Amino acid sequence: MNASAADRRARVQFDAPMAPRTTWRVGGTADRLFAPRTLADLQEFLAGGEAVEPFLWMGHGSNLLVRDGGVAGTVICTRGGPKALERLDDTRVRAEAGVSSARVARFCADQGLAGAEFLAGIPGAVGGALAMNAGAYGSELADILEAAEVIDRQGRVRVADPAEFRFTYRHSRLPEGEWFVAAHIRLEPGDPEEIRARTQALLEHRGRTQPVHLANAGSVFRNPPGEHAARLVEAAGLKGTRVGGAEVSERHANFIINRGEATAADIEALIRLIQQRVAERFGMELEPEVRIVGREP
Repeated sequence: MNASAADRRARVQFDAPMAPRTTWRVGGTADRLFAPRTLADLQEFLAGGEAVEPFLWMGHGSNLLVRDGGVAGTVICTRGGPKALERLDDTRVRAEAGVSSARVARFCADQGLAGAEFLAGIPGAVGGALAMNAGAYGSELADILEAAEVIDRQGRVRVADPAEFRFTYRHSRLPEGEWFVAAHIRLEPGDPEEIRARTQALLEHRGRTQPVHLANAGSVFRNPPGEHAARLVEAAGLKGTRVGGAEVSERHANFIINRGEATAADIEALIRLIQQRVAERFGMELEPEVRIVGREP
């Protein structure tokens, strides 16, 4: 075993707590967890056969509910890397999976490139934003995506056309056994000060309308066609409803917050309660936008 392989093996964590790695701050342990530092590090880890399936890929842990029973197999956490962010030419930027969406927005503004401002309002990182076609304020990542880099189980990376992933509202379809590792986005030249001003305005709006200072995972439910999930939840009288330490936010009804003592089971039970009440009141079924993973306790 060479030195780099020995280092990677040493960095595989067993029974790794997941709660500190998710924005809801809940969940059990991962059987194995690996946090690559670079894309090459990730490639070598996969090529070396050190990962045990099934795989769970995660970034900053937003949009994710890990059950209290923990996660089997191997969690690959890209929060610490790969995090390369670079301007490719006059209009294109490349961002790796571990780069936060907010950092991409700031970088593009500083570079005088317009069109990525909405990313400032999206929690999490580029990998997750690709996987769910993240969006905010009327824009989504697919609108500016020129190409995506994906990696397979053997650590091979290829550049793919976005049409391959059939992006729809809060959804993408990856080929089996491949995962996103970078986005190439195409933008328009603009004035950096104007772009920063638009970005700041979006952030201020987010701060006024969302519980950004409390533990949450972003929007819990997808918006049904022609409707807003938050309006349905509020109209069902569910703002402030609690299950254990989980509560429907008073500030934004499509957010569930952890008051500090919630378990994953509390949050999942509250999700089901909201779905039941909205279905009874309006005959509509709310579909979770958050991913629910792991074992029952």
